[in-house]
Amino acid sequence: MARISLKQLAHSYLPNPRGPEDYALKTFDLTWEDGGAYALLGASGCGKTTLLNIVSGLLRPSQGQVLFNSEDVTGAPTAARNIAQVFQFPVVYDTMTVRDNLAFPLRNRGMDAGYISQRVGDIARMIGMEEVLRRKARGLTADQKQKISLGRGMVREDVNAILFDEPLTVIDPHMKWELRTQLKSLHREFGHTMIYVTHDQTEALTFADKVVVMHDGQVVQLGTPEELFQRPAHTFVGYFIGSPGMNLLDAEVSGDRAVLGDHTVPLGGDFGQPEGRVQIGIRPEFVQFEDGGEGLPVQVRRIEDVGRHRIVRAEYRGTPVNAVLPEGLPLPGGEARVRFAPGQVGVYVDDWRVEPRAAASERVA
Repeated sequence: MARISLKQLAHSYLPNPRGPEDYALKTFDLTWEDGGAYALLGASGCGKTTLLNIVSGLLRPSQGQVLFNSEDVTGAPTAARNIAQVFQFPVVYDTMTVRDNLAFPLRNRGMDAGYISQRVGDIARMIGMEEVLRRKARGLTADQKQKISLGRGMVREDVNAILFDEPLTVIDPHMKWELRTQLKSLHREFGHTMIYVTHDQTEALTFADKVVVMHDGQVVQLGTPEELFQRPAHTFVGYFIGSPGMNLLDAEVSGDRAVLGDHTVPLGGDFGQPEGRVQIGIRPEFVQFEDGGEGLPVQVRRIEDVGRHRIVRAEYRGTPVNAVLPEGLPLPGGEARVRFAPGQVGVYVDDWRVEPRAAASERVA
């Protein structure tokens, strides 16, 4: 197992990059602690696979260092990094049996036959392949082959890290949930450093202890699922995490108030007078409809019943405002008014979250 550190890392696929727009990965520092379960989350094209390939040694970065336990491995080949990697599409040996596919990494390292048999049996039980161990891989389905690929990536106990690149793409939804649960159990049991690349927030948030959110070649936040939901550091995190994502509205902020047209929204602290593109962000779970009052006027467009709650899709002057209402609450219609829980309103300047000023008593302390 290894503590993996990335120092001033950046990468461009162009030989002579001229500016930030030419970089697939923009300069950043990042550390994955030894034995942690991490996810790399972001939309397609944000740089997730590029970063994973740099960590694995398949790609050398344009600048910066890759450190395993403080040892510089930036120029080291994949084999020297002692990692296991599971790719998006299954990589199996069709002419081998399932048993031989799972055993291959161990036999290749000269492990004892008894240990190999025991370890292959444990992994086969975990991925539900005990009944087909004697079958050739050639005749198996795509999801069965991907389970073999997952099993082969996890069969070694001595690796520095296990890297997963969108490994459940071809797996049916029920099996995805089961395998994620099994991966978590494996992590708790053996403590491997695991890095899991995905564009699916459900996969990321249910698998990882901490999630690295990427956007446009940047790492915009590293945090627990709770931190990403409660305190998004960037508007992309707020929008991308959650269903629906965070509501974002352009506003003018002065002190503890945000002004939207002719209306004022109270904030949970004093934000001074920030300059730049200023927006306020509020999760749909903290948007409440009120009868009359002085709340923000919205136009309700539609209501979606998703079982345990309802999603109200509304607009304020053309900007979407979504609300999540528990079952049993009265439903608004047509023109309505909403208010935002002040302590749950975030303020963003040029897409980055800003914090309120400390109270006078806090500054004195």
